[in-house]
Amino acid sequence: MNRYKQREQAFALIFQSLFSETEPQEIIDALLEDEETVIGDYSKQLFFGVCEKKNELDEIISEFSTGWKLNRISKVNLSILRLAVYEMKYIDDVPDSVAINEAVELAKRYSTKEDSSFVNGILGSFSRSRA
Repeated sequence: MNRYKQREQAFALIFQSLFSETEPQEIIDALLEDEETVIGDYSKQLFFGVCEKKNELDEIISEFSTGWKLNRISKVNLSILRLAVYEMKYIDDVPDSVAINEAVELAKRYSTKEDSSFVNGILGSFSRSRA
């Protein structure tokens, strides 16, 4: 499974976790009860990392989403933003530009064109602040 597919899988796991009080490992275990389900190692790394660093990621997203409170950001976009900010901050072999592009593609696929611009703007501002 390539990295794009694993990012997409991690996005789905992060999104699912927003609707559950279940521990991250329990979410993975429940999915793996279906013998045909495969969850990539990179997907797990991203999912567990986002869950562990959620508060820190949300602070960053809040800082760069001027005029938007987290509770006003759709759950789809919040999941995408958490994933991308985590990758940008903690995955050394993924350039910011790749994390941003992949996040924008996920937003185009699972959200709206306007939302993909919103995601791009927040992540671009975060990336520039790190330069």
